[in-house]
Amino acid sequence: MGLLDFLGLGKKNEQIQGFINRNAVIIDVRSHSEYNSGHLKGSKNIPLGTLKNQIDAIKKLHKPVITCCASGMRSASAASILKQHGIEAINGGSWTKVDSLVQTI
Repeated sequence: MGLLDFLGLGKKNEQIQGFINRNAVIIDVRSHSEYNSGHLKGSKNIPLGTLKNQIDAIKKLHKPVITCCASGMRSASAASILKQHGIEAINGGSWTKVDSLVQTI
């Protein structure tokens, strides 16, 4: 058992990779200016403050969702909001972490 497994991070990474394998939508919940300064290719930018206004559009995608941001705090809130609305979602954490997981697949 590695250190990442001990901390629970190995399992989390596996869950995120499972979502990626299922063609999940990646939603970056940072501000537009943060997103424009660097982001994961193919991700959608929906700032956390506007996420609730986009629930119906996200549901129409009929895909699981990976949320990401700068550190994982806003994306945790976003994943919780999406789950409350019946959307299968997981907090991916920082967008750079999700990007590195996408690159390994």
